[in-house]
Amino acid sequence: QVQLVESGGGLVQAGGSLRLSCAASGSILRINAMGWYRQAPGKQRELVATISSGGSTNYADSVKGRFTISRDNAKNTVYLQMNSAKPEDTGVYYCNADAVVATDWLLRDTYWGQGTQVTVSS
Repeated sequence: QVQLVESGGGLVQAGGSLRLSCAASGSILRINAMGWYRQAPGKQRELVATISSGGSTNYADSVKGRFTISRDNAKNTVYLQMNSAKPEDTGVYYCNADAVVATDWLLRDTYWGQGTQVTVSS
């Protein structure tokens, strides 16, 4: 299966920037779309941004113009550049991957990382 490990979370002041990374490992045959989701205290997990294998991106309205998602297919890594951070961006950020794994059988599934905390102070 695929293991996703996020990094780069932490404390940032409002208006500041943060760069999150998520590296995938395992018996990966192919990774299709990748994305970032977040869960604020007391709220459900929500989509932040997604990126296809070809580089097409999609963003939540709340982060458009501020966040940028990118990926390095050679490294099986997805990034989230967070600029102009707002206190409402606070939450646990999870990366996601739609991947095909090579094991005894081929399996396409959706995988999640463990999450990384992002706190934006004012």
